[in-house]
Amino acid sequence: MKLQDSEIERIFQDYDRDGYARVGRIAGEETLRELRDRIDAIMLGEVTYPELFFQRDADSGSYDDLTYGKGWEGPTLRYRKVEKLERDPLFLSWIENPIFEAIAKHAYDGDPIAIYRALVFNKAAATGGSDLPFHQDGGTFWGLDREPKLQIWTALDDAPLDGGCLEFVPGSHKKGLATPLGGVVPKNKLEEADAEAHIVREPAVAGEVMLVHNHVWHRSGRSTTGLPRRALTVCFLSGHTKCLRKKRAPRVFFPVFQPR
Repeated sequence: MKLQDSEIERIFQDYDRDGYARVGRIAGEETLRELRDRIDAIMLGEVTYPELFFQRDADSGSYDDLTYGKGWEGPTLRYRKVEKLERDPLFLSWIENPIFEAIAKHAYDGDPIAIYRALVFNKAAATGGSDLPFHQDGGTFWGLDREPKLQIWTALDDAPLDGGCLEFVPGSHKKGLATPLGGVVPKNKLEEADAEAHIVREPAVAGEVMLVHNHVWHRSGRSTTGLPRRALTVCFLSGHTKCLRKKRAPRVFFPVFQPR
């Protein structure tokens, strides 16, 4: 499946205006089944890669109670996120589909494209996952010489209004970063913008794809459906981007959409 140039232009009109845009239901049932089975197998330790990054949900469901740096803690479907999924051939095949390629090349004006991160965010069926507060994906914490501006989000499960759907403050990306560090938007900034009065909730069905600008204020709540809510998020950046970190060797970003 491919998008016509006119369709891409329409999608980017919404994206430029709001900081996010719906692409449509792209993933079919077979693809969804394979990706869901694979991420479950990875969380259960049945499929392993040495570079994968794991973070388990807090028992409380509170973002403030999350722990860091523990990695894989044994087989469980309660991991909040699994990162470096570009290392898995099945996920990479989906990430490199022609629609994503056309969108990424449009966003970066024909630059070579690389991945900053490819991860599944999971809200486990048993617990409903964690609240994710309003945040921006960028800033000095990311350690880059330029800000990325494109994330492509694929719903692997339904994400209804009560099931951890994405929530946005439309247009909030136009003001840039709320803080130089990036990440969680401070309470005073949310109050100044009257963010709660401007929230738009975007439920999705499994297979739907959305574009998310790195600087748009976005969040997701806990799921109350009793069903898993898994979604793949891929942050694409210009292949010319450099890592600025000093304490460890600079990161080398994974190139995509090129012959291997």
